[in-house]
Amino acid sequence: MKLVCIDCGQEMPSNDFIYHCTCGGLLDIVHDFHNYDADFLKHLFNERLAERMTPYASGVWRYKELICPELPEDCIVTKYEGNTGLYSSELIQRYTGLNQVSLKAQSENPSGSFKDNGMTVAVSHGKSLGYKNFTCTSTGNTSSSLAMYASIAHANSYVFVPNKDISINKVLQTIAYGSHVFSISGTYDDGIQFLEKYSSDLGLYVCNSINPFRIEGQKSIVYEIAQYLNWDLPEWIIVPGGALSNATALGKGLHELFTLGFIEKMPRVAIVQADGASPFHKMIAQEKNELTPELHPFTRASAMNIGNPPSWKKAMHIIRQTNGITISVTDDEILDAKAIIDKSGIGCEPASAATVAGLRNLVSQQVIDKEESALCILTGNILKDTDALNEYHFGESNHSTFKNALHPTSLAYDTIKKYIL
Repeated sequence: MKLVCIDCGQEMPSNDFIYHCTCGGLLDIVHDFHNYDADFLKHLFNERLAERMTPYASGVWRYKELICPELPEDCIVTKYEGNTGLYSSELIQRYTGLNQVSLKAQSENPSGSFKDNGMTVAVSHGKSLGYKNFTCTSTGNTSSSLAMYASIAHANSYVFVPNKDISINKVLQTIAYGSHVFSISGTYDDGIQFLEKYSSDLGLYVCNSINPFRIEGQKSIVYEIAQYLNWDLPEWIIVPGGALSNATALGKGLHELFTLGFIEKMPRVAIVQADGASPFHKMIAQEKNELTPELHPFTRASAMNIGNPPSWKKAMHIIRQTNGITISVTDDEILDAKAIIDKSGIGCEPASAATVAGLRNLVSQQVIDKEESALCILTGNILKDTDALNEYHFGESNHSTFKNALHPTSLAYDTIKKYIL
């Protein structure tokens, strides 16, 4: 394993752990797979499906050789994440206009979202380096996942959440797992900038998607899909785009599966953003090479409410590598699609439903042919945002600020430092 800058190409060993290259670019983890035998690994991964009560019972660590082979096994922090359902539904087929469509319910993960696939690897890596204090900025799913794994690891977690346009369900879940939660008068992007600047001084291990070990863990989603489908993937995979870590991990995993000979063809990837938070889609649609951040993003799909996604360069590479596309959808389209997914008995949070809304649009626009096959990734549980359920079905909200449970604060170094144990 080695770290490689996605901007300048500088290489460094993975034990020299940093989040950015000296040039400012994000880092990618590159494995040497030259001596790997695909048939042997397929057999090994199939054998591990029967594992119980070991790290390899996890739908992430089952693929340890492809994710983090050098990590000592006694450093693995796991809750047997992954192993999530793959579903089909006649209701979804009729709604999207596609006969061959399936849904991968990452919402069935232990903390209720796909973030667990990456967080188990990040926290395990941080533990191997001796960290006891972990951190992230979050619109909710990352924070609740981090809080859960930090608790399992007997470590501390410090979380920064915007003080508006988030789901209080996710914040409550984060608090319940024992995290120290700071309510900031800023956005997700402001929190990322703060952690990039001060995490080292504060002794905090950052678990956002700027951490390449998060991406390595999230690759397991497509590994698991491929294994479930006997290594024969659909023609399209549809993924929601917020911070763009999921799309990045998906594309990286696909490329590795193809390079290793696990799959014979690369599916095309479609990244779906919400109209109110779609800087990446706008960049691709306008054929630009630089992303223009949205300073005041807003979408009811709070997990996608990110105006300056940190992984946009990696995601752009994936779009080009898979002949992929982007699309944006309205909040109304997202919530209508969510109602169909919920009614099908699967259920999801609003951001997840963006995939089905996007697929419906792509089929109606004849970008995706009705005879093609597609898989939509559902990222979060139906109970992650009960306000959305209340508002859609009853036209009301039960939102509360829970001021006594949070630490209202500005993102000032001296202010934050006094809270760190």
